[in-house]
Amino acid sequence: MQTVTRDGVEIAYEERGQPSGDADSVVLVEGLGYGRWMWRWQAEALADDYHLLLPDNRGTGDSDAPEGPYTVGQMAADLEAVLADAGVKSVHVVGASMGGMIAQRYVLDYDRAASVALFCTSPGGEAAVPTPDATMARMFSVPDDADEREAIRHKMAPALSEGFPEREPETVERIVDWRLDSDAPPAAREAQAGAVAAFDAGDEIDEISVPTLILHGTGDRVLPVENGELLADALADAQVTFYEDGPHLFFIEESDRVNDRLRGFLDDA
Repeated sequence: MQTVTRDGVEIAYEERGQPSGDADSVVLVEGLGYGRWMWRWQAEALADDYHLLLPDNRGTGDSDAPEGPYTVGQMAADLEAVLADAGVKSVHVVGASMGGMIAQRYVLDYDRAASVALFCTSPGGEAAVPTPDATMARMFSVPDDADEREAIRHKMAPALSEGFPEREPETVERIVDWRLDSDAPPAAREAQAGAVAAFDAGDEIDEISVPTLILHGTGDRVLPVENGELLADALADAQVTFYEDGPHLFFIEESDRVNDRLRGFLDDA
């Protein structure tokens, strides 16, 4: 693990492999509250052929958790600091959920991006379809008698498909372990949520000119699929795949299919 400090905030990142003439760089940008464990499935699929960077957003994992408020623009600037510190001149940016918002802001504000892949995310703004109230209530409140593990399972349920915890109990328990180790503390999670709520790239999104991949599950209960459709409409040249009944964490549940799609895009970008 390495760190870089920007405006007094230390941002941690993991680097796998070294940049070379034969290995393109890929940065994987995580979602709200989650640590870099979130990309385990994609990182394992890409590590042999790409130079990978996995930063922890401010407030999460091994990065500092300063007092809020946070903005997506701040987190895009943190990402720029990571890439500069790592000596990366050109990078494929992959972001999911809040990480997809950071990726959009990054591509619009900085010039290192060779391509961008946007998973289960939104352009924000008035046209965006908000997270349903029932999902918000589930994600940000837990039963009073829940222990730490029960609380995480409770909050995570809307991001998973119905029946996945029963089909893959060992996977879910591993995720709970990773989340206990690296989740954003409550105040930082609220600050990240505030950044998501304020994000709006709707009037700028059509200015993205790098090759773009949009992936979204049609069963997403966190950021409904209409948000992916908004991105696809605004970026007419983007490659788009919708995963039938896929949940918010479709890239975990359907990792083999997603990894094949992502690799094909990166290889051609």
